[in-house]
Amino acid sequence: MTQTIQKKLNDSPAMRWTALLLLALAMFCSYIFMDILSPIKDLMQSTRGWDSTAFGREEGAETFLNVFIFFLIFAGIILDKMGVRFTAILSGAVMLVGAAIKWYAVTDMFAGSGLETWFDNNLSWPRPENQFLDVLPFYEGMPASAKFATIGFMIFGCGVEMAGITVSRGIVKWFKGKEMALAMGSEMALARLGVATCMIFSPMFAKMSGSIDVSRSVAFGVVLLMIALMMFIVYFFMDRKLDAQGAEEEKDEPFKISDIGKILSSGGFWLVALLCVLYYSAIFPFQKYAVNMLQCNITFVEPAKDSFWASTSVTYIQYGVMLVIAIAAFASNFTKSKSKQLSLIALAVVSLVVYCWMGYMRQSAETVFAVFPLLAMGITPVLGNYIDHKGKAASMLVLGSILLIACHLTFAFVLPEFKGNQIGGVVVAYLTILVLGASFSLVPASLWPSVPKLVDSNIIGSAYALIFWIQNIGLWLFPILIGNVLDATNPEIVKAVESGAMNAEQAATSYDYTWPLVMLASLGVAALIIGFILKIVDKKKGLGLELPNIKKEETAEAAVAE
Repeated sequence: MTQTIQKKLNDSPAMRWTALLLLALAMFCSYIFMDILSPIKDLMQSTRGWDSTAFGREEGAETFLNVFIFFLIFAGIILDKMGVRFTAILSGAVMLVGAAIKWYAVTDMFAGSGLETWFDNNLSWPRPENQFLDVLPFYEGMPASAKFATIGFMIFGCGVEMAGITVSRGIVKWFKGKEMALAMGSEMALARLGVATCMIFSPMFAKMSGSIDVSRSVAFGVVLLMIALMMFIVYFFMDRKLDAQGAEEEKDEPFKISDIGKILSSGGFWLVALLCVLYYSAIFPFQKYAVNMLQCNITFVEPAKDSFWASTSVTYIQYGVMLVIAIAAFASNFTKSKSKQLSLIALAVVSLVVYCWMGYMRQSAETVFAVFPLLAMGITPVLGNYIDHKGKAASMLVLGSILLIACHLTFAFVLPEFKGNQIGGVVVAYLTILVLGASFSLVPASLWPSVPKLVDSNIIGSAYALIFWIQNIGLWLFPILIGNVLDATNPEIVKAVESGAMNAEQAATSYDYTWPLVMLASLGVAALIIGFILKIVDKKKGLGLELPNIKKEETAEAAVAE
């Protein structure tokens, strides 16, 4: 008698990759909104009166509630209790609510409203004399629109962190025993592409039709988050059907208060946590200021308004070239044919050169910085594969930190020397940004697989939760500190704007970024020191950081078999 085995929905490649596409596109949309104001910092100052201090407060607000009311922990509890489907839709709704508040805050409707009057008269907290202690989310003199947008971004931040852990759980559910590593890598690659997408399209919408309106950029992000919520709703029905077929949701180890003592007494935990917060604090907060830094250090000559290079069409064409780079670079890691792999790499390189040339012709800081995630998308799978088979994770952490330091110091001291040299400045910027993207691949690819080697397996779930919480502290604090340092080290600009000698539009592209960049480079130095300590600890205790992951797993399996 022939027994028919009923296949589950995730046994179909088309169905499980459709589920992944829904989840990955939702995160792609959320990553775009996360940095929606980053490429238009100058316009926020010239049209809404947000100086660097106000901008830093608003941009740092994303992780504020995750840090101070431990929402990241609560999100994990909600996910454990309610499951992927409910939490996905909840996270999408929370993101959308926060985004809508942020959009309204920067519209003309908010200006002159009773709500603006209320925010002008409230949340005006006194500022301490010490600039580095001035890190509260609101302060006296902060524009009302920035205060209200800060509240919206706090709410959005709760939703996006919840979405991140939910999407990871969903991928595990659909791809367990299948192409999970490829699925995880594909989702992260698409999310990183969201950063580049934001850099290209946010300024385009803000400057559309010859008039400047920053609310159009934020509205673009809000529409994308509506699409993200719809993606989660479609996923809801797919996932419910999978559950009806008897699929079980694999849950992460829950956060345990009782584990805190064990974790905090672990030297390995502190090394990983400190390295994580130092490195990511030198990358993600920098993204929020990078375009404005380029505007202040490179002499861009705006193309004629009736030329092709100033048109909307060139934006779409350049984005198409970017997609070719991203797809070819990422796909080259997964083809077994050497000739096809080389062809894809060649296509990616040629397309990258075309993209960079177009960015130069457009004389656009945002399109220059948009190359940042492109190299990372291509080499991250290569590095992960290398660590799996060859090891050297600790050495890669050191190398990544060295590249990080070199890049921030190049931005601080070398790039300003090319002010007035159009070609030289753009070339230095492109090369430095691409190297920074390589650094961004080296550290995450080697850091996260090393955590299980440094922390006891029985507390790994709680350790990851605490590491993410500590990381969020840096992502909250350093956008604020960069803004504080910018205004503190450019007092002549602040005074000139106050006296009327310089308008906000001129001030927005006149900052000296030297000291904020030195501060970020110092984070890299601290990360480098910890990287060397890790190498020493690894050598003394034989933690296996320099050993390949796959070899270690095979050895363990052999031992069990014996």
